[in-house]
Amino acid sequence: MTLSSSARSRAAKAGPQGKRAWQSRLLVLTFLLASSTGCDESPIRAAANSAPPAPVAVTVVTLERREIPVTSVLPGRTAPFRAAEVRPQVGGVLRERLFTEGESVAAGQPLFQIDPAPFEAAVRRAEAALTRIEAAERVATSTANRLRALARVQAVSEQNLENAEATLRQAQADVISSRALLETARIDLGYTRVASPIAGRTGRTSVTPGALVTANQATALVTVTQLDPILVDLTQPSAVLLQQRRDVESGALRRPSADRALARLLLEDGSEYPHAGEVQFSEVIVDQGTGSVTLRAVFPNPDQLLLPGMFVRARVEEGVTDRAILVPQRAVLRTPRGEPMAFVVNADGVAEQRVLRASRTVGNDWLVTEGVAAGERVVIEGLQRVRPGTRVQARERGAAPASS
Repeated sequence: MTLSSSARSRAAKAGPQGKRAWQSRLLVLTFLLASSTGCDESPIRAAANSAPPAPVAVTVVTLERREIPVTSVLPGRTAPFRAAEVRPQVGGVLRERLFTEGESVAAGQPLFQIDPAPFEAAVRRAEAALTRIEAAERVATSTANRLRALARVQAVSEQNLENAEATLRQAQADVISSRALLETARIDLGYTRVASPIAGRTGRTSVTPGALVTANQATALVTVTQLDPILVDLTQPSAVLLQQRRDVESGALRRPSADRALARLLLEDGSEYPHAGEVQFSEVIVDQGTGSVTLRAVFPNPDQLLLPGMFVRARVEEGVTDRAILVPQRAVLRTPRGEPMAFVVNADGVAEQRVLRASRTVGNDWLVTEGVAAGERVVIEGLQRVRPGTRVQARERGAAPASS
């Protein structure tokens, strides 16, 4: 509130006394104005402070308990089902290679040919020795039979008969030994044709025709690898393995087989392998460096898409549970301590904070075993405006918004 210029000039002409009177009137007017304003606004301000805040609009989803398969994704590497390093079993000069590097071969298919001439000669020598020994055995048999007849009429001494029978038994033993030597010579001759012990695909050869090879040498001539089926070695933390066994024992997890489980592969480029496999067994020793256990799975590989040494991920079906609840991942936040939590709308329309026990993800949801129950409503949208105790206006996911 201000005075006009004429009033201020009159107060100035009146002197100090007039100026003091003007200031007194100004103070009185200011007090009356402040009092009237305070009386008018205090009820409005009090009413505004006592009014409850408007409910926060949120979207919720009602939880339900249902039977779901429990899976885990484990890293692993492929390994050959069988691999055979082909080495010569006899020594000699390599005459020719009977296959093309990289092609598939059958079990027993010839791969290399070693010069057979020395071994063919050894077979002929063994056959001649056997013929000579068999002739000696026939003579010993004839002599023994004749002396037996004479011994019955006491025409010869018992000593002569015993000597004849001993000679016969020695000749028979020589025949058996000679036949074994002949069989060995034939086996060595067969080894000159080096065959594949398994069916599979060949790799690079380490020798060329004309090379001298020795029996059981350190360097393999070629490696044959069986690719169908193929093995996948997976690693699983031992703590997870213990929790699985506890869940199976308590009945929270049902497994069709205690030792085997189905598995699906995810390749390095993110695509899914079309053929399902099976986890056959797990190691009984925990790796001290990583604290993990190795699981071995077998997968069919008819197209030979999987090659040994590839890095893959396997989605292993651990079993089926009917005691868990799926909570959308976007509804789960973290407490300052790092614990998973979610806001639940109670019957009074108030948001409550719940700490969850979430062990794994299933698609876009968390698999929760503690913290929430079936039938409760969890906030999935509008979380940035919700605090514990906030009154909310909940709308079910998928429902049409309420008309104003």
